[in-house]
Amino acid sequence: MNSSFTKILRILLALGLLFFGLNKFIEFSFMTMPQLPENAADFMSSLQATGYVLPIVGALEIIIGLLLLFNKAVPFALLLLAPISVNILLFHVFLDLPGIGGALVIAIINVVLIYKHWKVYRPLFH
Repeated sequence: MNSSFTKILRILLALGLLFFGLNKFIEFSFMTMPQLPENAADFMSSLQATGYVLPIVGALEIIIGLLLLFNKAVPFALLLLAPISVNILLFHVFLDLPGIGGALVIAIINVVLIYKHWKVYRPLFH
């Protein structure tokens, strides 16, 4: 479970989650936001207008990123990340297909790490 490959994937995923989670609270000036298609921009505006959805997702991304970075409760963190990564992927499939690259990376790394920790999840299916 703790091969070099798994460590690298876990740390890359953690750093990505920390960066994008913090970006929901602090606008990083060096990163320009890509121009989203109209439907995607409307959807993101709606989420932002609620006042709670994006901050909760950002806080979860930060917490999950810290858990992964410090190698604490990794199977739990990956399980928390699963619905977030599916939603990121679906957002890009239905609203912003050209921007799907990052979503695919997050989803694939999450699936690979879940597979690497499958022994922990096996009792959930019995």
